[in-house]
Amino acid sequence: MPSRAKVGVRLPPVNPDDAGHAEVRARILDTACRLFYARGVRAVGVDLIVAEAGVAKTSLYRHFGTKDDLVAAFLKREDEDFWSHWDGVRDAHPGDALGELKAQLDWIGERVARADYRGCPQINVAAEFPEREHPARKVAAAHKRALRDRLAEIAQGLGVARPDELAGQLSLLINGGFVSADALKPGEATAMLQAAARSLIEAGRR
Repeated sequence: MPSRAKVGVRLPPVNPDDAGHAEVRARILDTACRLFYARGVRAVGVDLIVAEAGVAKTSLYRHFGTKDDLVAAFLKREDEDFWSHWDGVRDAHPGDALGELKAQLDWIGERVARADYRGCPQINVAAEFPEREHPARKVAAAHKRALRDRLAEIAQGLGVARPDELAGQLSLLINGGFVSADALKPGEATAMLQAAARSLIEAGRR
C-alpha cells in the first residue's frame, strides 16, 4: 500500500507544544491520583506532587488552577472509572435486574477485597472536606446520588413493593461495604453483600 505522502495527502502539522502540554497534564494528574488515594488529599501537598511527577510547580498551576481543582479532577477520574465498570456490567445483563445486581455486587466485592484498597475515594474526600461547596465535595455528592439513581433503576425490575426504598437500602449496603474493608476477612465481602441484598429483596417482595 502506498504511503499517504506518496498519494499526495497532506497531513496536518503537529504542534509539539500541544502534545507536550497534554503529556505534562496527564503526568501531573496520574501522580496526584496515586498520591491522593494512597495518602489522603490533605496529607499530599503540591510540592510532593510536582517532585514525584518531575514537573515545575508553574506547570501544575497552568493545568490546574488550584489544588482544589486537581482534587476535583482526581475524583472525576475515579468517577469515570467506576461508572465504566458499572455500565459494562449493566450492558451485559439487559432486561435482567437481578442478574445485573448480583454481577454489580460481585465486582464491588472484589474491589473491596483488593490488597491496595483504601476505601471509596468519594467517601474519603467527603470526610476530609466538610465544606459542602468545596469542588471535590460536590463531585463526591453527585457520585453518591448517581449510585442511588442507578440502584433505583435496578430496583424497578426486582418486583418489590417500594423500589425507591430498596434503592436506598442497597445504597447503604454498598457504601457500608466500601468503608468496612478492614473489618472483613479475606474473601468475605462479596458473599456478605450478596446475602444482605437477597434479604433486602425478599423483604421488599413480601
